[in-house]
Amino acid sequence: MTADWLIRDALVLDGTGAPGVVADVSVAGGRITAVDPGRRDARATGATRTVDAAGRALTPGFIDMHAHSDIQILANPDHTAKVSQGVTLEVLGQDGLSFAPVDERTRTAVRAQIAGWNDDPPGFAYDWDSVAGYLDRLDRGIACHAAYLVPQGTLRHLVVGPEDRPATPEEARRMAGLLAQGLREGALGMSSGLTYTPGMYADDAELAALLRVVAGHGGYYSPHTRSYGRGALEAYAEMIDLARDTGCALHLTHATMNFGPNKGRAGELLALIDDALAGGVDITLDSYPYLPGSTTLSAVLPSWAFSGGPDALLARLADPADRERILHEVEHVGTDGCHGCVAEWDTIEISGVQNPALAGRVGRTVAQIARDEGRAPGDVFVELLVTDRLGTTILQHVGHEENVRTIMAHRTHCGGSDAILVGGRPHPRAWGTFPRYLARYVRELGVLTLADCVHHLTGRPAARLGLTDRGLVRPGHAADLVLFDPDTVQDTATFDDPRQQATGIDHVLVDGVAVIDDGARTDALPGRAVRRGAGGAR
Repeated sequence: MTADWLIRDALVLDGTGAPGVVADVSVAGGRITAVDPGRRDARATGATRTVDAAGRALTPGFIDMHAHSDIQILANPDHTAKVSQGVTLEVLGQDGLSFAPVDERTRTAVRAQIAGWNDDPPGFAYDWDSVAGYLDRLDRGIACHAAYLVPQGTLRHLVVGPEDRPATPEEARRMAGLLAQGLREGALGMSSGLTYTPGMYADDAELAALLRVVAGHGGYYSPHTRSYGRGALEAYAEMIDLARDTGCALHLTHATMNFGPNKGRAGELLALIDDALAGGVDITLDSYPYLPGSTTLSAVLPSWAFSGGPDALLARLADPADRERILHEVEHVGTDGCHGCVAEWDTIEISGVQNPALAGRVGRTVAQIARDEGRAPGDVFVELLVTDRLGTTILQHVGHEENVRTIMAHRTHCGGSDAILVGGRPHPRAWGTFPRYLARYVRELGVLTLADCVHHLTGRPAARLGLTDRGLVRPGHAADLVLFDPDTVQDTATFDDPRQQATGIDHVLVDGVAVIDDGARTDALPGRAVRRGAGGAR
C-alpha cells in the first residue's frame, strides 16, 4: 500500500512505557503500516508526505480521560484547544451531567444547570435524545475522536426528577434499563457527580444497582466522589467499596486531595488504592497537573438548596430566611457541595459568566469584588448566582503541589484535563494540560520519565477504555499520532491569558489525517465517536 506519511528518524515512544527507539513510521489508509528501526527509502514506499523527525518524539495520540467538551466539540468543531495539545480522543459525559439520554424537560434542566461548563450557544440544535443519537451527531465530523459515559445524574433527572428523595423500585428499574440501553448504544461506562444535584441524592444501594449493569456490559464507573475536601478519603473508600461489592471497574477521575485538611495526604489515598488493587479491585485514576480546580459557582451551595431544580434554587435565594440559612452553611458550617468545607472567598476566582453585564467580575475573587465594592462576600456570591442564573464558573485555588506530584506518579495514573473551554478566563488546563505534563513534570522536575509519561497519557488510558487498536504505535493500529520536540514542548496558557496554544508540537494525526500540521490547525474534521463494541472498543 502506498504510504500517506513516512515519518523518518523519530524517537518512537510506543505507549507501553518502554524506552524510545529511533525508527521510521509509515501510515496509510488511517493505519500505522510499519514501525521500522532501519531507515526506509521514501521512494520505495511512495509516501505522499515525508517528515524528517530527527530529534523529535513520535507517540500515540493523547487521551483526555476527563473532558467537558460535550457541546463545544460540536458548536466549535475546530477544537484547537485540545488537538493543539496532541489530544486525539477525549471522554465526554463526565461528572454525572450531560445531554443524553434526555427528554425535553430534562434537556432544558441540564442546559441550565451546566451552561457554565458547556455554554448554551444561541441557535445550537440539540437534535438528539438518546446516547445513540448523540454519538451519531459526533459522527458528522469532529476534530478528534470522542467516547461517552452515561451520566448518572442525567438519568436521575430523567426518571426521578430534581427532587431530593430515594428512587422508587420502579424508578430504579427504569434507570437501570436506560443505562443498559446507553451502554448497548456505545457508551463506555457511567459517570457520577456526587457533589452535584440530582446525582448526589442517590444512596449507595441505588448506585450499586447501576454499577452491576455497567459491570455486566464490561464498562467502567467514573465517579466524581462525594468529597474532595474534608471527607475525601472516606469518599474514595465509598467508591472502592462499591467497586469491590459489584465487580465494576473503577476509574477515580480528577483524583485530587484538595483543600486545607488534605495538605500532604496524597500518600494515604494511594495506600487505600494499593490495598484495593492487591485485593483484586480494578482501579485506575486520572489527574490534571495544576493546583486550582474549576467548577460552577453554584456547586458551592448545599445540596438541599437545589432540590426541585434551578428555579426552586433561585426562589430560595430570593427568600430572606432561606438565603440566610444558605449563607450560614456556606460561610460557617461547610456544605456537601463544597466538599464539607466552608467557602474561602479569597480562593474562589470568577472565571466565566453568561450575563455580559457581569464581565467585569471575571478574573477577581469573590473577596476582591467584595472589598472593591464595599460589600459582604456572601452578598456578592448570591448576587452573582441570581444575576447570572447559575451560569457563573470559578477557579478554586485549593490544591497542593506535593499531592499533585505524588498522585501523578502512581502506577494506575492517566491524564485528564477536566477542562471547561468557555468563559472569559477559563482554567489554562483547557489549552495546556498535556504539554504541561511533558514540560514541567518530565523535562523540568523529572517526576516522570518521558516514556512513562507517554504511557500515562496513551497506552494506559486506552486499556482502561477497552480500545484494542488505539493508544500504541504499532502496525495495524489507528494512526492517532503526535510528533513533538521533547526539549522545547511547552504549555503557554496562563491564568491571566489561558487561550494560548502550546509550542513544540509539530504534527497531530487523527486516523492518519493531520489536524495540526507544522504547528498550525488544519480544517480537517476526521474524528468520530468511539463506541463500545465497535471501532476498536471491546
